[in-house]
Amino acid sequence: MRYFVTGATGFIGKRLVRKLLERRGAVVYFLLRRESENKVGGLLEYWGVGKARAIPVYGDLTAKKLGVASDDVKQLKGQIDHLYHLAAVYDLAADEESQVQVNVEGTRNVVEFAKAIDTGHLHHVSSIAAAGLYEGVFREDMFDEAENTDHPYFMTKHESEKIVRRESKVPWTVYRPAMVVGDSHTGEMDKIDGPYYFFKLIQRMRQILPPWMPAVGLEGGRVNIVPVDFVVAALDHISHGKAAIAKKCFHLVDPVGYRVGDVLDIFSKAAHAPKMNLFVNAALLGFIPKSVKKGLMAVAPVRRVRNAIMKDLGLPDDILTFVNYPTRFDCRETLAALKGSGIECPNLNDYAWRLWDYWERHLDPDLFIDRSLRGAVAGKVVLVTGGSSGIGLAAAKKFAEAGAITIICARDEAKLVEATQEIIGFAGKSARVHSYSADIADEQSCGDLLQWLQTEFGGVDFLINNAGRSIRRAIESSYDRFHDYERTMQLNYFGCLRVTMGLLPGMAAKRRGHVVNISSIGVLTNAPRFSAYVASKAALDAWTRCASSEFADVGITFTTINMPLVRTPMIAPTKIYNNVPTLSPEEAADMIAQACVFRPVRIATRLGIFGQVLHALVPRVAQIVMNTSFRMFPDSEAAKGEKGARPQLSPEAMALQQMMRGIHF
Repeated sequence: MRYFVTGATGFIGKRLVRKLLERRGAVVYFLLRRESENKVGGLLEYWGVGKARAIPVYGDLTAKKLGVASDDVKQLKGQIDHLYHLAAVYDLAADEESQVQVNVEGTRNVVEFAKAIDTGHLHHVSSIAAAGLYEGVFREDMFDEAENTDHPYFMTKHESEKIVRRESKVPWTVYRPAMVVGDSHTGEMDKIDGPYYFFKLIQRMRQILPPWMPAVGLEGGRVNIVPVDFVVAALDHISHGKAAIAKKCFHLVDPVGYRVGDVLDIFSKAAHAPKMNLFVNAALLGFIPKSVKKGLMAVAPVRRVRNAIMKDLGLPDDILTFVNYPTRFDCRETLAALKGSGIECPNLNDYAWRLWDYWERHLDPDLFIDRSLRGAVAGKVVLVTGGSSGIGLAAAKKFAEAGAITIICARDEAKLVEATQEIIGFAGKSARVHSYSADIADEQSCGDLLQWLQTEFGGVDFLINNAGRSIRRAIESSYDRFHDYERTMQLNYFGCLRVTMGLLPGMAAKRRGHVVNISSIGVLTNAPRFSAYVASKAALDAWTRCASSEFADVGITFTTINMPLVRTPMIAPTKIYNNVPTLSPEEAADMIAQACVFRPVRIATRLGIFGQVLHALVPRVAQIVMNTSFRMFPDSEAAKGEKGARPQLSPEAMALQQMMRGIHF
């Protein structure tokens, strides 16, 4: 047998050619553009044959008679038993012009070429999309009955099939595969299409919710899904069968079919995501008048939110058109042709996990995004305030190692020199590290720093507001220490604002920049004995929320890190913390790196989030809990003004420490 195949480099085409070449003595000619000549070696290796059995014919689907040279046409004339036409645009998001050029005009060129070489039979691989949005059951002998073919993909698949039916001068057969997914045995797939569009949404649900939690799904019409190995096997068998197939159409579909909600639930189970127990029918959206929908989309915030969500999840704009798919497909001709062959469409429940596993390992868009710290900050200017010790120093080491132009600032010149040497020793001599002695709580000193940054570096790309002061002292011990509140506010709030507002104009001009504010878990839990510190950090948090809204459209983003306790010199005077789980500076620096790579709005521990929820839902209970802990753990000797005294913990306090071991405060 001698074959000619268009689309032999495509997902279905490659596998069909391999199937055809399994036949003894089979020779396959395949259409290939001249600029793709370098693909031949890889194709031959994939097919496992030499040049004598798989022969490229150079041309172009969009050219008359496929643009094949006249000498090649003469050589092929009368030599081809079967011509399989698979080349097409299958992308729902493709523009109408390209779909018309390839799907419609390309098919017309194939029909002309089939006549020119006098092929024995033309096999046109169409799609169930040729039925449009037909209301009801679409049979294999139906064509002109197609409805609602306005969408470019539906229209071009219908028109291309019409060309074969009305213009072909050689015997023809049409095959309409359903929504083709990966191999049912290996999960292999080459692109995101069909149900794969919802995989990112399912993945996000798995990341946020435990698998046992009931979830709300989206219900709709029936979708028909078939694995590529079934399509290839059925196409090969039917086209070589003994039954008369000329001028017939075969639906290569799942005889059962599934509702959209069932498909989502099957893949959620495969992904170990929450099971969808309650479904919202997407058809309800159809009752909203088009004028209302159009009016909503004219509102800028609504349009921006919708576009951001669709982009983030990788969903095409018209996905809801296919969620409410109204057509079911009869396939009695296909079942009859496959009877006794052992070829049947497998149950989606049996191979969905393979599709999910392959997608998550090979196709997940996040795999192709550089999520490393080097990818985020290499060559960028990063300023770390309070960078001479503790969290700031640990973070600066990571930035320098990742290739950033790292700038640290602090008040103590000697410590800055030592820190710079330590950073270079950690990151290597090629690290670009700079330091500047400044007190950001002082307006003049901070102004000098900002001027130096603008002159030397043209501003910064990343700002890490790490410099801060913490005071652990009960309010009842602070009646005569109002200056505690003033100095924490001067540094933790006003100091950070001076730096941030001084750098924001430059970021706005470049339309890029990221600000990381080191806040505290105490802001979420309203920790007793930290009223001065928590109030200053809460002020910064509130300002950040306002700023992030104002700068959302100019490329500047903000992350607030509600940092738990970290083993730094700042908490050293409080000896009680020696018995409390704390992060190391390096672990805290990892949180800062995460903020720069992923740029989330907030990073917080589970304990911090729990405290925030508790205060929001049952504030009186939260107050009792925090008051109990307040009475359990006394002020430090430094806070009391006593020296040499060791803090005495009550039995309840020691029990609480044991119970919460490993939970970061």
